[in-house]
Amino acid sequence: MYNKFFGLRESAFNVNPDPRYFFLTPVMQEALAGLAYGIQRRKGIILLTGEVGTGKTTLLNQLMDWLRQNQAATAFIFNTRLSVEDLFNYILTDFGISCESRAKSDMLIHLNNWLLHRCLAKDREPAVLIVDEAQNLSAELLEEIRLLTNLETSSEKLLQIVLSGQPELELKLREPRLRQLWQRITLRYRTTQLSPAETRSYIEERLRIAGANSEPIFSPEAIESIHHYAFGVPRVINVLCDHALINAFAERQRPVSASLIHEVAREFELDLIEPIAPAFNSGFSDRETGSVILAAMAKAAESFSPTESLLKDFSGRDNGNGPSAPVWVESEETKI
Repeated sequence: MYNKFFGLRESAFNVNPDPRYFFLTPVMQEALAGLAYGIQRRKGIILLTGEVGTGKTTLLNQLMDWLRQNQAATAFIFNTRLSVEDLFNYILTDFGISCESRAKSDMLIHLNNWLLHRCLAKDREPAVLIVDEAQNLSAELLEEIRLLTNLETSSEKLLQIVLSGQPELELKLREPRLRQLWQRITLRYRTTQLSPAETRSYIEERLRIAGANSEPIFSPEAIESIHHYAFGVPRVINVLCDHALINAFAERQRPVSASLIHEVAREFELDLIEPIAPAFNSGFSDRETGSVILAAMAKAAESFSPTESLLKDFSGRDNGNGPSAPVWVESEETKI
């Protein structure tokens, strides 16, 4: 509706996770490289958490694209309101494993045999189970997922698992009854809110991809107001920007002013309700955890050639089609 008025080819602020609009901040770069590293090195369970709307699903879609490019087998669970039977049925179906029986024991046997066959194959790509919205999983289902890590050889885990969810997932995993699962998580990553500078770059980059020219569409004051109300949450930024452009088009106003942002924020009650949950102590520091993980990743990457290192593959290189995806590298320690 407003695209022609602002010189855009398409809407820049849709809330669906379009991979063309993936915005690679240093935090997202670290998380994406770490997820790829953990899967490649057969680390078992990897945890990804973040506030609502901070890009977890978009990041998982990027990871899925990379896995498919490298012929890895993937199962992606996005509806976590499941029974135990539903969980195993979903996993087998997504992996393409045929099993006529719906008995849990039979499905486990088929899954284990399939994983062993892949492990012994000449060209061994990993099998990866990705669970989004994992904060909604019951304790029973989380325990079933933990038990899947018992499918292993003497040297590696046969199934790599990524658990992704809101901060409440961390609280749930720290419950005493789930301590065995918590202890098996080998890598932990978080998506975070954008800084004021990142918010500006995020808006400008989405407008550029949508076809904007050099003429400003949002005033500097408007962008500051967007960050203020959205708390740096990309999904909320998209909502504010999209509705501000609609109002600006109706009033034939360009660039979008801060007063229009205030109006839209009041419409969505963002002046009364913060779009993020209260902070809680998760038990580990982003900075401390990040430094430890990066050190471990750097040490492991020493066995790679410089052009193959996963740490460099997600360095934000852009060939005009977005950041390049890393090349699959079979490490010596994962070979039998």
